[in-house]
Amino acid sequence: ALHCPPLPPSRQILQEGAESSQRRLLIEAFISAGRVDNIAMVMGLHPQYLSSFWKTQCLLLRMDGPLPYHKRHYIAIMAAARHQCSYLVGLHMEEFLQVGGNPAWLQGLHCAPQKLRNLNEINKLLAHRPWLITKEHIEALLKTGEDSWSLAELVQALVLLTHYHSLASFVFGCGINPEGEQDGGHGCRPPSPHSDGGPASDDGVGGSGGKDAVREVEVLMERMKLLRESQLEEEAVTQEEMATRFELEKTESLLVAPSDLADHSLQSSVLCFVEDPEFGYKDFTRRGEQAPPTFRAQ
Repeated sequence: ALHCPPLPPSRQILQEGAESSQRRLLIEAFISAGRVDNIAMVMGLHPQYLSSFWKTQCLLLRMDGPLPYHKRHYIAIMAAARHQCSYLVGLHMEEFLQVGGNPAWLQGLHCAPQKLRNLNEINKLLAHRPWLITKEHIEALLKTGEDSWSLAELVQALVLLTHYHSLASFVFGCGINPEGEQDGGHGCRPPSPHSDGGPASDDGVGGSGGKDAVREVEVLMERMKLLRESQLEEEAVTQEEMATRFELEKTESLLVAPSDLADHSLQSSVLCFVEDPEFGYKDFTRRGEQAPPTFRAQ
């Protein structure tokens, strides 16, 4: 077995400071949302990145804005479904219901209001071929009518779409799988907010939320510590050893599991939020072909 030498005092202080920062961020995440998902756990290895990401998430999903909370989560579902990211679809289906969304909408895009369904075209273009978007796509959504979007609503919707297209790539790139909660595991959920769609109350997690958060985060910190130690050990492993141990390491990873062991039970429900599923990426330009027109603004 390989044993890493003890860290010098200066390195130990830096590591302890990083762990303290991770612990604080994960406790804040737990108290705010009632859970610490695997995205936060992976990003917790880089506390400054997690802090920036968490602020962005709060602004998009929980702070004031023209779109009601349940529609924000439904747009996140639409965006993630375009990339067939079952992790994010399942996560935001839960969130959608928690903020009072109509369960019937989760039967598929065909059950959602026409106003949300009108986002389908621009959603698929943003996800796969954003250079094909023209001003006509924007005008069609803003035109006066029963299902029209205001400019403020559309801006927030487009930011949500692009944010979750990108986040789906992060989930796939890191091999993030559903956490225990989605399979009936640990974590506490805040009570459902009021039906008026307003922000949840400050004491939403309940009196024991702080203690639960500390207890939960202690477990998560221990898991990340083990992962970090295994990474330090790997630095001394030769390429040959890495090649022979690769499959074993995949199955033993704490945060990442191989795709053949992943839960695909959500795949059928993911596709119900997708229209024209065959539409996908094509190269922007090919040698010998004229480049398609692009939509440029400012």
